[in-house]
Parts: sequence; C-alpha cells; structure tokens
Amino acid sequence: MEWQISGKNMEVSEEVRRHVEQKLGKLVRHLPTLLFSQVEISQEKTRSPQDRYIVQVTLDNRGTLLRSEARASDVYTAIDSVAGVLDRQIERYKGKFYYRGRGGATLRKGEEGAPVAEDEEPAPGKLVRVKRFAIKPMSVEEATEQMELLGHDFFLFWNSEEQKLNLLYRRKDGDYGLIAPEVP
Repeated sequence: MEWQISGKNMEVSEEVRRHVEQKLGKLVRHLPTLLFSQVEISQEKTRSPQDRYIVQVTLDNRGTLLRSEARASDVYTAIDSVAGVLDRQIERYKGKFYYRGRGGATLRKGEEGAPVAEDEEPAPGKLVRVKRFAIKPMSVEEATEQMELLGHDFFLFWNSEEQKLNLLYRRKDGDYGLIAPEVP
C-alpha cells in the first residue's frame, strides 16, 4: 500500500515520510482490503505551540472510512498520536465485523470506493469547502456504524430500503435522528 502524503503550509521532508510509513504501515497490515490511504500534515501559526502541527489520516477499507486527526507541538508526536487513535479504531472495527461472524475478510465485497476529493477555493463569507464522495447503498444500521467509526455527528447515505438519500444525525441526548426527504 502506497501512502498519499501531502503537506499544507509546510514541506514534508523524506524523514517525516519514512516516519509516517513506519508508524502507520504497522496498522495497515490489519486491513488487507485497504483501497486508499491519505495523510495530510499541516502547520498552523498559533499562539499555543502544543497545537502547531495537525496530522489527518483517512483510510478507505472497501467503503468503510476510518479517519483520525491529532494535534501536537511536534510533527512526530502528532504522527504517533494519530497512529494510536487509528489503532483503537481498527480494533473496534475488527471487533464489530470480523469476530461477530458477519464475514470472513470484510463486511462488504465487490465495489471499490473512490477516494475523497476536496476542492478548496474559499470565497469571502461564502462556501469554503466542497467534499465529494461516493455514496453506497446501506441500511440505517450500517450507516450508524459508519458514522460512529468516523466519529462524526451526522452521516449522509443512500438508504437501500427506501432507495432515497437520508441524513442520519446524533441528537443531544445521545440517540439518533433520521432525516428522510419527501419529494412532492
């Protein structure tokens, strides 16, 4: 598996690339069906030095996205932190899908996912980011699991039972809500 490593507001040195491949490469061996892996390292000009470097990692394991972000004062510390978070996410993912007898190697077989594409051209006071991603049909239960794995508060998906786009969100009380639009 080849890593797509990019830098934002900084140049990523060969030494940092090796460290990323060494730390995160150990995790990937637990995901044999990994399709896509992306690492974005950014440096921000902040007053507090402990949040200067941000490392974001996105892994696509046949439609299941695992994403993690870590901030630290040193780029190597941020990489180590994100590796620890991803290790816990992978263990949780494998615990849900591999050990419950739901499948041999993966939950979903067949379709290959497309990498997430981001267009960033900010306009003042307007839309600042557009994310494009492949939507795969899934049940509400699968969407809930996917949202939990990503750590997001909402998740847009194609409901395979209703054949419509639905939005799943986390309510303040910890439960979930579903928005199912109706076309007049």
